Amino acid sequence: MDIQNFKVIEKFARNHADSRSSLESWYSITRKAAWQHFADIRKTLNSADIYKCCTIFDIGGNKYRLIAYIDYETRTVSIVEILTHADYDKDKWKRHC
Repeated sequence: MDIQNFKVIEKFARNHADSRSSLESWYSITRKAAWQHFADIRKTLNSADIYKCCTIFDIGGNKYRLIAYIDYETRTVSIVEILTHADYDKDKWKRHC
């Protein structure tokens, strides 16, 4: 998969150093993936969820959430944002989906 907006990962990892290894793992897995639909994601990362047109990934043992838009046809993953679990629970991210 082609991952767009990598700068979002870099910025988040700078502010939340404990997320870096989990984000690097997510990036490595996602970059090598050939997902054709959401069920493929669940086979690879079984904690992923879907909300409207966004896919939500648990990062760092559910401490963080990565919100992404996935275009299966073009094999593109666009990172919308990464949030702490507390910020995720505020539901403001839903306006992007």
